[in-house]
Amino acid sequence: MDKAALRQAMVERLEAELAVLVAAANTSKDEATDQESRQEGKYDMRGQSAAYLAAGQAKLATELAEAIAAYRSLSVAPGSAGAAVAIGSLVTLESPRQRTLYFIGPARGGAVLDLGGALVTVITALSPVGRQLVGQRAGSAVKLPGPGPAATIAAVD
Repeated sequence: MDKAALRQAMVERLEAELAVLVAAANTSKDEATDQESRQEGKYDMRGQSAAYLAAGQAKLATELAEAIAAYRSLSVAPGSAGAAVAIGSLVTLESPRQRTLYFIGPARGGAVLDLGGALVTVITALSPVGRQLVGQRAGSAVKLPGPGPAATIAAVD
């Protein structure tokens, strides 16, 4: 699987999320500063609530921009034989019931990307699954969180 295409798909997803968030933050900012949001009584908090929302959205937009930069600078060179799982690795896990692909990203895990019909779950090294995988090598048995048998790392790229 092409890890550069995987990285690009994640960057595009994050950029789309950022565009939506920036638009929402601008709307919240406009609402916070609009004349209609002026306080009409001592318990009227519309303007202040909109300002808090805009500040939170701006903070999240900054985090997304940092994640985009981290993915753009991520090296996606093919892994060498016997390499340990690290950030930028594509890991194939096999258990008796299923085969799962994980991409260890630098930030913003949780996305499931469809690349040519193959579903790849993006996780971070700090996630429960990521903590189990980082440092392991192909052939290692890994007990993932939750019920079920241990899985085996079939490949690390």
